[in-house]
Amino acid sequence: QVQLVESGGGLVQAGGSLRLSCAASRRTFSINAMGWYRQAPGKQRELVARITSGGSTVYADSVKGRFTISTDNAMNTVFLQMNSLKPEDTAVYYCVAGRVPMILRGQYDYWGRGTQVTVSS
Repeated sequence: QVQLVESGGGLVQAGGSLRLSCAASRRTFSINAMGWYRQAPGKQRELVARITSGGSTVYADSVKGRFTISTDNAMNTVFLQMNSLKPEDTAVYYCVAGRVPMILRGQYDYWGRGTQVTVSS
C-alpha cells in the first residue's frame, strides 16, 4: 500500500503564493501519473492539475497560467506551485497517484488526506 502525504498548505493573502508537496511512502513502478484535486465547501471535487511520467500536463482552466505542477525524476514526489492566488482557490487540496489510461477517467489508485489552502481577500 502506498501512502501519499501532502504538505505546504496554509493561509495566504490574495495575490500570494504557496507551494504544495506530496511524497509517496514508496516507489511503485506501475504509477505513471500524479496530480492534485481540490474541494471547496459545498462544491464538487475538481481536478486542478495532473502530470504523467512522460511530462504531459493538464490544468483546470481556472488555474492555467497561475499554477505549475512538477515531479521529481522518480515520480515519488509531486509539487504544485500556486501563484497569484485568489479567494476562490480556497479548498482542501488532495494529492493523487495513478496509471494511464485510468486517470483519463478520473480513476486514481491512491489519494492523500488533503491539505487546507485558505486565501484571504
